[in-house]
Amino acid sequence: MATLIRCEALFSAQCARPNVSRQFAVQSHLLYDSLAMANASDLRCDGCGQLVSAEHVARRLRRLEWATRYRPVHIQALLLGAIAPREDADYLYTPGEKFRGEAAQVLRAIGISFVGRPSEQVHAEFQCAGLYLAHVLECSLENFDNAKADAASLLREHLPSVASRIRRSLKPKRVILVTEIPQLVVQDMLSMDLGCPVVLNDEKPFAIGATGTDGEISRFRAVLDSKATR
Repeated sequence: MATLIRCEALFSAQCARPNVSRQFAVQSHLLYDSLAMANASDLRCDGCGQLVSAEHVARRLRRLEWATRYRPVHIQALLLGAIAPREDADYLYTPGEKFRGEAAQVLRAIGISFVGRPSEQVHAEFQCAGLYLAHVLECSLENFDNAKADAASLLREHLPSVASRIRRSLKPKRVILVTEIPQLVVQDMLSMDLGCPVVLNDEKPFAIGATGTDGEISRFRAVLDSKATR
């Protein structure tokens, strides 16, 4: 039976602290060293459900640590995408990076300026707005020959774990679906108990990336500024 690596518990105590900006140290070298001793075929990542290597789990832990530093105590809106970007520079919470890819797209859609600003300031502004970005699959896909079909299947399989995390740990006031998410996954999510409303754009996730129109971005910002639920 594959071993399920549970990362969320490593940071739960820190998340309970009412700091505006939580920054803390984790004994990452111990975690990473112990993971390196495990058999890769026995590791199933709790962030994406894939059978992975120890290096994959180490990257997952590192990103979870980065994101948890800027997790709001009370999440007003959880922005939920499908699959986390492969490159760290495209990942919103990467420290010390110039924002690009998905990270830049999310910040532009919200209206947070990031050019020439330290990443800590940008992250803190995002946090103070009560926003938190997460993905159904917190890791990029590995070893998939038919990426689109396999991604949809893996997304659906991992949804119960995501729903549990949203309901029990994140506890946002609402979930706003962003980026491209297969419609079957959207319908599955709507049928689940997340403990809060799921906000869509005309029954579909908001396209806030390169394919998003000015009108869609305006509707997205209007939702952020309102209490709209559908």
